Amino acid sequence: MPADLIDGRALAARTLEGVAERVARLRADGHRAPCIATVLVGDDPASHSYVRMKVNRAVSVGMEPRRLDLPASIDTAALVAEIDALSADDGVDGILLQHPVPPHIDERAAFEAIDVAKDVDGVTHRSFATMAFGEPGFASATPGGILRLLDAYDVPLQGTEAVVVGQGPILGRPLSVLLLARDATVTMCHVHTRELGEHVARADLVVAAVGLPGLIRGEWIKEGAVVIDAGYSPGGVGDVEFDVARERARLITPVPGGVGPMTVAVLLEQTVLAAERRARSLGSA
Repeated sequence: MPADLIDGRALAARTLEGVAERVARLRADGHRAPCIATVLVGDDPASHSYVRMKVNRAVSVGMEPRRLDLPASIDTAALVAEIDALSADDGVDGILLQHPVPPHIDERAAFEAIDVAKDVDGVTHRSFATMAFGEPGFASATPGGILRLLDAYDVPLQGTEAVVVGQGPILGRPLSVLLLARDATVTMCHVHTRELGEHVARADLVVAAVGLPGLIRGEWIKEGAVVIDAGYSPGGVGDVEFDVARERARLITPVPGGVGPMTVAVLLEQTVLAAERRARSLGSA
């Protein structure tokens, strides 16, 4: 029997309903609407599409987005200065730097310019550390969204054999930390892993996060496994050989419509949380 689909759009819609209610409560209590600032460097069409979608979602829940579109010619120092200014701006609650940035820019330096209290995408070193140690902070948005999906579908994590394919700092590494915190047994793999199929074949939970279409062959998937495909390539193609994998898995995310919507929902949920923290700090001042 084919695997059931994990419906990221439906869960994201419910999450955003809750975000809209929290925004309304802030406004009713006399506070301004939460503000998320998006920073986009260059003219990549896909990045512009992603930012436009995030801005539209923010507007739909009552937030006030602020777009900062910068030329591809900007250098690292100038980009860091722009982000520093947003970090110091009391009218901004969350900052999203759309990645990737042009190759001549030091992306890590730009990320680290984000005030950790406004790092609603969970990309800074400090956010990673607080997440790893279970301290208050913001989780990386896509890994946080993946955990929400697993919880919504009652996927047990304690003792689960989880294989994460992808070691990127935005997805694979933080997700592995979050799964470890939930007592899963985690194996991290990547494109250079030898006998990748053997690792995948023993997994109760497979998360693909590389961005190489069809990297994970469907025949590798263990019968009854849960498959989360967080890869995305032009044309809406994921990392997993979907049709074959669906015949073997118990649950599987579609691409698109699985992980992506929850990334945006978590991003905005963490923005309203940042605004709520700001409001509480004003109340106690």
